[in-house]
Amino acid sequence: MNCAKGKDISMILTYLFLIVFAALMVYPLLWVVSASFKPNEDIFKSLNLIPSRIVTDSYINGWRGTGQYTFGRFFLNTFILVVPTVVFTVMSSTVVAYGFARFEFPLKKILFALMIATLMLPDSVILIPRYILFNKFHWVDSYKPFIIPAVFASTPFFVFMMVQFLRGLPKELEESATIDGCNSFQILLRITIPLCVPAIISMAIFQFIWTWNDFLNTLIYINSVSKYTVSLGLRMSIDATSAVNWNQIMAMTVISMLPCIIIFFSAQKYFVEGIATTGLKG
Repeated sequence: MNCAKGKDISMILTYLFLIVFAALMVYPLLWVVSASFKPNEDIFKSLNLIPSRIVTDSYINGWRGTGQYTFGRFFLNTFILVVPTVVFTVMSSTVVAYGFARFEFPLKKILFALMIATLMLPDSVILIPRYILFNKFHWVDSYKPFIIPAVFASTPFFVFMMVQFLRGLPKELEESATIDGCNSFQILLRITIPLCVPAIISMAIFQFIWTWNDFLNTLIYINSVSKYTVSLGLRMSIDATSAVNWNQIMAMTVISMLPCIIIFFSAQKYFVEGIATTGLKG
């Protein structure tokens, strides 16, 4: 009996800790949502989540923006930037990872080691050389610095993740397809990619969220307001006047988080399975 009571108490304490921890993690998000409905002068007066007076026009006024472009334009620009980047990243990373996982070629181990080594490079180290390169290509003030590198599997983390997932898949399926007369490209399309759906979805979610929330690179490479993304639009709203309408900024922040939240929870099952990289389950 004492052992059973001890387990119950331990479980209760564990759940209480998880509830408190979850509340601390969720509170900033709830505060942003609450602040979007508060009067501008009440936002930073207290940590209370319940507004003293509900303001309903912050979303409408915030969507109009501060200049000639509305947030509708910024959201459209962000999708124009993010969607091709995600698609090309998934395609190129899958093909490169398939080559590393299934083929033998000269300098394979050295090339793979160099690719993994680039994971340890801080972004600040390659920021200036990359800007000089893209500037000479006349890609600055466009979306090319984001989309074109994605065509060539420029994110080694995704290649490494896909390689690890592919190594967990049985080679017997591909060998059977080879006996049936399939070439490597047919095996990739018909056998490998369907088995890699969880990892591919995980890769797409990661890249979508990272690119959607990217502020530094868009700040460096995009100069025209007409091409601004949501993150730059929010920054422009803060810099526009000395008196900042924080409730409108919070409202646009809430809307800007919705695509990432919707995509994550819609594909949560595949995301968890892809991160686990367990391959096939018997």
